[in-house]
Amino acid sequence: VDQSGKSPAHYAAGWKNRAAQVPADPQALFKIGSISKLYVATAAAKLVNNQSLSLDDKLADYLPELVGRIENADQISLRMMLQHRSGIPNYTDQSEFDWANPPSDTSKGLEFILDKPADFEPNSRYSYSNTNYLLIGNILDKTLGHDHQLYINREILVPLGLTHTYGLLSQVEIENVISGYHFPYDEDFRDVEFISPSGSMVATAQDVGIFLRALNDGSLLNHDEQTIYSSIYEYEHTGWVLGYQSFARYYKDIDTVVIQFVNTTGGNG
Repeated sequence: VDQSGKSPAHYAAGWKNRAAQVPADPQALFKIGSISKLYVATAAAKLVNNQSLSLDDKLADYLPELVGRIENADQISLRMMLQHRSGIPNYTDQSEFDWANPPSDTSKGLEFILDKPADFEPNSRYSYSNTNYLLIGNILDKTLGHDHQLYINREILVPLGLTHTYGLLSQVEIENVISGYHFPYDEDFRDVEFISPSGSMVATAQDVGIFLRALNDGSLLNHDEQTIYSSIYEYEHTGWVLGYQSFARYYKDIDTVVIQFVNTTGGNG
């Protein structure tokens, strides 16, 4: 809990590792799931501002190999993907997708929805889809000529001093990550790595809190970047991967950031 004018307060309950009876540690690393989308959208806003990307360019312009494989690729703009208004099906909702054994790379994740009909006509309504941000990650990589996580590190993490935020689980020492459980199973899902720009990041609660405050108070983006960001995405988020659910909220009326990590999913969690 980071309330303006006060030092951030940290609270913990339960277990970091239930089998070993290691108490929960508020400084432990956590799989933040779809909170990752805030970082990707921030990167996109910066690249739109410097004219490396255009919100009006189409999926077909950026990734022409997907024409004929994703319906309406020639009509779906980058803006629609950022805003979850593309109509592209959510690959993690497909019956063959297994959260306990997710694809080992983004191309395999994308295969779940290739050649399937659109959920709706582009920009006709909103429907949350992890596929949008998987594709945006691919677009960022192609535009930059390198992994977009390097850009996020350079343009977001380093300026904010975020030394406990990572793009992938494989980049950290696994013993520093809190265990993740899914009711009613006893299995620890800590080693399961979800690889996708839509939700692969790992961070501490404090690092996410610093980022969320900077995103909301205008200290991360300049005026033009902030205007672009406000037009494309939200300023808080939740996250879910197997064994991990997360909440990143900003309460403007009391100028307070609240980050909550829960290392259990399923049941009535």
